[in-house]
Amino acid sequence: AKKLGITDVPAEVVTFISHATQNRLRTVIEKVTVITQHRMESYKDDEWYEQATDVRSQLKFFEQLERLEKQRKDEQEREILLKAAKSRSRQEDPEQARLKQKAKEMQQQELAQMRQRDANLTALAAIGPRKKRKLDSPGLLTVGGEGLGVSGGSQAGLGTPSSRQYARQKITRVNLRDFIFYLEQERETSHSLLLYRALLK
Repeated sequence: AKKLGITDVPAEVVTFISHATQNRLRTVIEKVTVITQHRMESYKDDEWYEQATDVRSQLKFFEQLERLEKQRKDEQEREILLKAAKSRSRQEDPEQARLKQKAKEMQQQELAQMRQRDANLTALAAIGPRKKRKLDSPGLLTVGGEGLGVSGGSQAGLGTPSSRQYARQKITRVNLRDFIFYLEQERETSHSLLLYRALLK
């Protein structure tokens, strides 16, 4: 108002702007929440859903192939090094000496790994089986480090154990990509400076 030279702003105007801002924020939050829920929705349990490809299984298969190939190459290199270490030739070339030194280092590394594995097993045996942690309070659920209070129960009944199942509060987490998608769909913000700044982040 000061930029436009208006010095007196009635209380009705402030109330009207407050209600308009509240309504606008409610609309934005509702639309972004719907976008987030659509993004998090899973179609695996839908009877009309038919999976054509499973990229995760394919990646695991390729990772297993790479692991087996690496294991096979390691075994071949190990055999070459062991043969070089067992050779008793009097005249050794530099390559033969290098292979013997590498075989010696490999044996030392394997011995160190075996000792470390034995030490870990001994430590785990000394500690004993792990015990499950109990909840500090039956009336408080902790989600992400924050406590959620129990609704629908009296304060006197919180200290006593109850068979009632308390519903955990559902949290919808909106990320920047959901908000950008909302800005792209709205006609007022599809070419706005706010969308440009959001895309730069």
